Amino acid sequence: MRRLIVAITGATGALYGVQLLRHLRALNVETHLLLSPAGVLNVHQELDLKRADVEALASEVHNVSDIGAALASGSFRTDGMVIAPCSMKTLAAVAHGYADNLVSRAADVCLKERRRLVLLPREAPLNLAHIRNMEAVTLMGGIIFPPLPAFYHRPRSVEQMVDHSLARVLDLLGIEHQLAPRWDGEIGSDRERA
Repeated sequence: MRRLIVAITGATGALYGVQLLRHLRALNVETHLLLSPAGVLNVHQELDLKRADVEALASEVHNVSDIGAALASGSFRTDGMVIAPCSMKTLAAVAHGYADNLVSRAADVCLKERRRLVLLPREAPLNLAHIRNMEAVTLMGGIIFPPLPAFYHRPRSVEQMVDHSLARVLDLLGIEHQLAPRWDGEIGSDRERA
């Protein structure tokens, strides 16, 4: 069974983390949830969900303050970690190895163990500190994946736009899925006209 860490932090876009947990459950992936206090606020504000509603979607839940949890050690094997959404505070902590909580420590473990780390940062516009922190995480082997909507697949709902981004995240993690249609060529291409 695959095993992933999913962190939901205090940036807008809580739906990305919640939908990811739902999809991973349906795909039989073991999930270890880290829900920051600011993430709890966003889940409530944006989705009208309580902490318990989100925690029920995960295989296991860890307290963000528990720096001694299994996730804090490289000997606890995972297939990687997704921070969705990723606040600029969390991005900065990861970029500078400031492991002051279990979210940034688990991310640090993924980097040092050369496991997949995918961050979905939510901020606009970006200042130079944000850009440099993204560069630092990229140079360490992390993947910066701003969850930008795509329109070529003609989404009809917010959920379809979110799922399209999450499909790309699952691709990065090597997890098979059927979340979104794959691009098979330009509309009106020679193949379409034939």
